[in-house]
Amino acid sequence: MNLVIGLTGPNAAGKGEVAAHLASLGFKVHSLSDVVREEASGKGLPPERVNLIRIGNKLRRQGGAGVLAQRILSRLEDRAVVDSIRNPAEVQVLRDGLPRFVLVGVTAPVEVRFRRSVARGRGGDPLSLEEFESMERQENAADPAAQQLDATFRLADRTVDNHGDLVTLRAEVDRLLDELQHRDC
Repeated sequence: MNLVIGLTGPNAAGKGEVAAHLASLGFKVHSLSDVVREEASGKGLPPERVNLIRIGNKLRRQGGAGVLAQRILSRLEDRAVVDSIRNPAEVQVLRDGLPRFVLVGVTAPVEVRFRRSVARGRGGDPLSLEEFESMERQENAADPAAQQLDATFRLADRTVDNHGDLVTLRAEVDRLLDELQHRDC
């Protein structure tokens, strides 16, 4: 089955867990953040969230809002996942460039996401709920070359609510995948 599933949603909603589960089912996982990390590495910058946001926005300003998706399009094969979609133009590039692309929005309450963010301990992640919410507001810019998480989420063909545990999340992803495999979306 030729299916590319795109993942979008706010920080620490569980996109990475959804991607990991799909990988365990044979999907090859790609991330638009990897494109940004590659750029950061080439510039000698640590892959902290604030650097990645700045570099991703710069790439979008220079190459167009869909540049990250354009850079990854040639890497996508039959069954693939594209994680970290953060701009509506990226969605458009993937929809235009792929025969069967489904955008899945992953969500969870902000307090749950903050606790997950602290628990995973990534460098540069906010250490207070107030900082977490402030950074999230920055990820919802009106600038078409910046991250627009809310606008991108609104384009989702399907959504996954990840307010519970991993077993529940995986079961929900399995149901979604079964639906996608048996219906045209």
